[in-house]
Amino acid sequence: MPVTSTGSHFEADTAPDALDVTLARILADDLDPRASWFALTEGDRLFSEGDPADTFYVLQSGRLGVFTPREGQPPEFIGVVHPGTPVGEMAMLADTTHTSNVVALRDSEIIALPRAAFFEMVRQHPDLMADVARVMIRRARQKGDNDVPTVFGFVSARSEPIRPFVDAVHKAVETQGYRARIIDRNAMTRATDWFSRIEDSHDFVLYIAETGDPLWANLCARQVDRLFIVGDPDNCPPPDPARRNGDSELVHQLTDLILLSEKPLSLRTPCQPWLKAMAPGRWFHCVENQPADVERIARILTGASVGLVLSGGGARAYAHIGVLRALKAANIPVDFIGGSSMGALIGAGPALGWTQDHMEQRIKDVFVHSDPLSDIAFPLIAMTRAGKLSRLLNTTFGDDTIEDMALPFFAVSTNLTTGQVEVHREGLLRHAMRATVAIPGVIPPFVNNGQVLVDGAVLRNFPSDVMRRFNRGPMIGSDVSQTRGVNAEQLENPPSWWRWIMSGAWKQGPPIVSILMRAATLSTSAELAEARAETDVLIMPKPEGIDIREWKAFDAGVMAGQKAANEALDQLDRPVADLRRPAPKPYTPPVTTAPHHTTPSPIRSALARLLPQRKPQETAEN
Repeated sequence: MPVTSTGSHFEADTAPDALDVTLARILADDLDPRASWFALTEGDRLFSEGDPADTFYVLQSGRLGVFTPREGQPPEFIGVVHPGTPVGEMAMLADTTHTSNVVALRDSEIIALPRAAFFEMVRQHPDLMADVARVMIRRARQKGDNDVPTVFGFVSARSEPIRPFVDAVHKAVETQGYRARIIDRNAMTRATDWFSRIEDSHDFVLYIAETGDPLWANLCARQVDRLFIVGDPDNCPPPDPARRNGDSELVHQLTDLILLSEKPLSLRTPCQPWLKAMAPGRWFHCVENQPADVERIARILTGASVGLVLSGGGARAYAHIGVLRALKAANIPVDFIGGSSMGALIGAGPALGWTQDHMEQRIKDVFVHSDPLSDIAFPLIAMTRAGKLSRLLNTTFGDDTIEDMALPFFAVSTNLTTGQVEVHREGLLRHAMRATVAIPGVIPPFVNNGQVLVDGAVLRNFPSDVMRRFNRGPMIGSDVSQTRGVNAEQLENPPSWWRWIMSGAWKQGPPIVSILMRAATLSTSAELAEARAETDVLIMPKPEGIDIREWKAFDAGVMAGQKAANEALDQLDRPVADLRRPAPKPYTPPVTTAPHHTTPSPIRSALARLLPQRKPQETAEN
């Protein structure tokens, strides 16, 4: 059963209701002629980043989505605004511009008060500001967890029925302790308020549309917080799938793709045609009648999916293998994996579906037994040629592509051409691995389509912010970036050239390699603190005494990681999956099947009585 401690988004529902009632009473007693309401159609923007925050908005019906722009990356979906909740109020109170884009996820109605009118009202009715302050404080304490999506659509884009799969997901959601409801085309003739009542009385609602019913499919696409298109990877994508309306850059962030087939991944057709046709924000590979895949999708819906992010750190990153051992022993599933540099290379194994033993053997083959940086070169571009490393990566990963991996995976590199972080989610895995481990000065840059890529650790050694874009569930982070990895004595008293050659230490590269590798994996304290704050479970292994280029120190690094992971897990007061999962709603009487008339909100009732001459606008001005 989900935990019921702080973090439940349903606990905060009383605050918006109180605000709604307070505003209704004030407007009924003393109507400001500047008060109004208007309608947004699904896909319309309420406001954009940089717009002046000169209006106090309260959502009365529908849903709004909040997106934060990211330089050089798609906007990040932050969460959902539910009815009775103010939006953009912090910027308005601070008299600054808006910092996010807010878009209607479905047809919505908004109450609007100009900033000046709001403050005049507050001076006369101080309890209004108290209600607003309570909402803001709850949001800050819960860090946005009250804005999780709860209404999902599953729209078929294949010939075989998807109902058995959705039924299994529905059952898995209810197994977690939630009340869930499937709505199919039999509800096509229901009144609008029936859908609202169903959504209000259930924790999660799953809309389903089979192939050949475009009207219902498009209605589902417009009614939900997030949309899953379910396709068959071995068939071509349809030319006209159900889509959300509005700004495509934001809409794609709310559309996911599930490729469902009876075939295992190794026998499927590459999914690139589907990605090109659908441009989804995320994609998932599922095998029919496979309980593990059903449970994974259920965790994604309920905010219980686990993301694992692994830092760079050279040979010290062997500790991540020990972390994976500990997670497996504790039966903690991992649903998303990402990392930088050596962390990305280790994370690629489980993301490909490799067993723990197979992954460990592959890492040993590449790094422990092969000395991948031993092809020392005249340092015209780097200390090594990287020819041996490239051959080892080709042998290990072959023609595997990131988009066809068993689990959602990303690796980050640093784009010297653009000066930005490069997030690898598609393309040949070996190319992404070659780029993310290209330590400047040690390994030559990887050039791809005219872009010069080097080690991801240069700009983002612990990419927890990237993981948060794709997974709203709990995040486990393993970070070895602050562990000392340079042998001070060796640098202070370097060996003679002849002794260095005779000892075999030349295979690791000269001591300058340690300096370059360590410099590439350093982060400022502020950057590191911010990245670590994104995680829910932070594991910081201490593989002391292991030089950053000491590739033979496999066992010591693994043991340090396993020890640190077990200590971190022992400190938890609940299962990892429950760290961000909301508590179930309090019980409400079941919804009857008889038609109902919509009960207006208190504010709209007040405005309707006092402003009979006004009508909601069809759309809002952008």
